[in-house]
Amino acid sequence: MEINHDQHDQEAEAQIISDIEKYGFHIGIIESDGYLPAFAYTIGLYETYEHPEIVCVGLEPELLGEVLNNAGYLIEKGYNLETDCAYADFLEDFDVEFIKVSKEYYADYFGYARWYYEGSDFPVLQLVWPDDDGVLPWKEGFDPDLKFVQPLLDRNADFRFLEEHNLAVFTTQQVLDGKPILYVYHNEDGDWQFHSEADPQENEGIVVSLKSLVELDSSLNHIYYLPYGWRAWRNNVQDKWHTEEWTE
Repeated sequence: MEINHDQHDQEAEAQIISDIEKYGFHIGIIESDGYLPAFAYTIGLYETYEHPEIVCVGLEPELLGEVLNNAGYLIEKGYNLETDCAYADFLEDFDVEFIKVSKEYYADYFGYARWYYEGSDFPVLQLVWPDDDGVLPWKEGFDPDLKFVQPLLDRNADFRFLEEHNLAVFTTQQVLDGKPILYVYHNEDGDWQFHSEADPQENEGIVVSLKSLVELDSSLNHIYYLPYGWRAWRNNVQDKWHTEEWTE
């Protein structure tokens, strides 16, 4: 899972550099962990062709590689992929479109690209695919079952969880009274817990909406990716989140 980018694998970095030198760009594919969807993105298109990098989310890994390779081929031939245009060159029987990715998502998705470019000074377009009826996510009639399979990276940075706003989650009255959230648990069954103490008492529990807690503490957005059966903790609200697998 390419979410925590503090440590980069030297072998992966060498492969990125080699691919860019040989082919003009590299494709990084991150498989689904069972909670977050798979995604893939290019590194090198901006440097080699002065074209935005491309990301695609939610397809099967093999198909992700195919569509990004196709994008690289078109860009190499001189095509300039743009927003607000339909393209029939990527998926059989369906058009796709591109949207401009907000830089607020760069740290979440583009760790190796940020390493390669030494920061976030590069543009990215998201290739957006439709449902089985050809309907794109922002249009009426889009399949609601796909809502969180393909998050759109040009919006909703203030609520990054792949959950409904009104999802019922567990917390304590102490949190609602102002104590900081220092412990987050994502249970195997999908339930979320947000606590100020490592082991709160059962009789202290209270159910609230996920959105209300994110509004209370926007830094919760930084651990939206927490897989099933994992927990996150920090020493204080200024500290970075630490994560590990967790047994209930």
